[in-house]
Amino acid sequence: QVQLVESGGGLVEAGGSLRLSCAASAPILAINVMGWFRQAPGKQRELVAGILSGGSTHYPDSVKGRFTISRDNAKNTMYLQMNSLKPEDTAVYYCNVDGIWLLFGTKKYDVWGEGTQVTVSS
Repeated sequence: QVQLVESGGGLVEAGGSLRLSCAASAPILAINVMGWFRQAPGKQRELVAGILSGGSTHYPDSVKGRFTISRDNAKNTMYLQMNSLKPEDTAVYYCNVDGIWLLFGTKKYDVWGEGTQVTVSS
């Protein structure tokens, strides 16, 4: 079963840092796109960091310079380093991978994690 499991969320004061992790249940051989999204109450889910198949990264202006996405292929894990956190960063954070997974053969899956809560106090 292919799945993603997020961890690392929690409560932090404004200006603090958190690192989110997203562990994949199987090796990911190739990606179309992988990234982190967030959804605050009453708002639409939005992309906060993405990696495209060529390796380029994308960040919206709201987090640029504060958030960094990275991956460790050996650990089948993706990370989101969040610095200088603001109260408006409070949301449930989800990871997503759309790519070719290796599990009893190779197959394309588009998988979402269950989410991890990040709360930033002012």
